[in-house]
Amino acid sequence: MIERNKPDSIKDLDDRLRRLRERKDGNKPAAKWDDDTRGALGVAVRVGVELVAAIGVGVGIGYLLDRWLDTTPWLLVVFFLLGAAAGMMNVYRVMSGMSQAVGYSAERKGSAENMRDDDDNAPRET
Repeated sequence: MIERNKPDSIKDLDDRLRRLRERKDGNKPAAKWDDDTRGALGVAVRVGVELVAAIGVGVGIGYLLDRWLDTTPWLLVVFFLLGAAAGMMNVYRVMSGMSQAVGYSAERKGSAENMRDDDDNAPRET
């Protein structure tokens, strides 16, 4: 079969795309998670994992030392408290942004002169 009144395919495609864009913009669904929510959820999960892991390591070390030295509850309690303190310190570091990078210092941030102390004594090429 031959179509005698064949529409221009590019114009037809343009019209269909325009209609789809208008329909999409009019019925835009609300986003479930925006970037701020994902970032906050990530920090919350990290804080929880840091705290639980530190307490778990402390309890594990205390339990093993108690069994080895036969001092039943005392080392478990001591290492639980040490693990809780370490977990709180990790949470503080996460929340204050201190764990951004190795060697990160707010005072030296952006000052190249302070970071190149050893370059003054190096021999210069002429």
